[in-house]
Amino acid sequence: MKNKSLEKYYLLSAAGILAASAYPLYMGVRVVSDMITAGTVMKEDYPKYIIPYTPISLALIAGVWLMPLLLKYMKKGSLILASVVSSAIFLTAEMLLESKVIVTSTVETTLESWQMFMCIALPLTAEQETIRQSPVEILMGNYNPAFKLHFYAISMLLILAALNCFYGFARVLQGKEQKKKVLTMQAVALGIFLALCVLACFTAFFRDGNLRVSLVSTILMAVFFVLFGATAGIYTASFLTEKGSRIFIGIPSIVASFMTTLMYIGEMILLNGYLYRFGEGFFFRGLFKAPAEYYPEGLFPEILGTVGPAPIDLMIILASGLICGGILKLWGGRRDS
Repeated sequence: MKNKSLEKYYLLSAAGILAASAYPLYMGVRVVSDMITAGTVMKEDYPKYIIPYTPISLALIAGVWLMPLLLKYMKKGSLILASVVSSAIFLTAEMLLESKVIVTSTVETTLESWQMFMCIALPLTAEQETIRQSPVEILMGNYNPAFKLHFYAISMLLILAALNCFYGFARVLQGKEQKKKVLTMQAVALGIFLALCVLACFTAFFRDGNLRVSLVSTILMAVFFVLFGATAGIYTASFLTEKGSRIFIGIPSIVASFMTTLMYIGEMILLNGYLYRFGEGFFFRGLFKAPAEYYPEGLFPEILGTVGPAPIDLMIILASGLICGGILKLWGGRRDS
């Protein structure tokens, strides 16, 4: 290979993604081993968030390791093919783990059901499990596959944005400098967003199973939603660097707000129209009256029987697009060329 810098980049990328995936891969091997030997995974032995991070790691390893071959023979289509292959690997591994792995606490449940409750709050201790159900648990009832709407959206964004960075910077080393600025913004946004995802894994953003959340939880959730949208917007912008500023900034801003809206829709479906509430008063109340069947009298006085987004939620959706557009305007310029 003539380009020594590119060759080093390939090797470092392959080694780096393998090192970064060491713990998720370990989690996967551990769970599969328990399933083979015992037929189930005990709650206390379950490593947090095997889904989606083990499937994500497998998908990214495949995409990055294919990079030299695809860039050599596919040229412009290399990123598209890598994204398709990695997405297929992710979905296959994810569905296999969800359906085949059984987690046992007081009862046996599939991994996807267990994961749904971990998205709400950290698992309860043995003592806490004897306490009455929280409002969120009552709303959720039995397993609802709707939680996958945003669960999969987050996973796919992590995969696609990461591959975009790996392949994009490889193209920069091949002389395609016009995307360097937006790829740098993508890498920074992706890194911060991934850090928040990891934090959520181990803290569930300090949610305790109640619909009214603390100030710390409020801030972290708002930042997470905004950054999710902005990361998706910057990803979109990386394909528009040859366009004028209106398209380069406008379309990604719309995408950012749309993706943040998608997150809210996923949570509203999961919680029968409710959302986590950040405070009291009109600014924090849902815009619609809760149907009687979703609002047993006296059950949720803290949210006053309202469903749907509150004004603060609409502001977060708008902020996602504005922040994405602001980032692109300040650091992306009219175009990168």
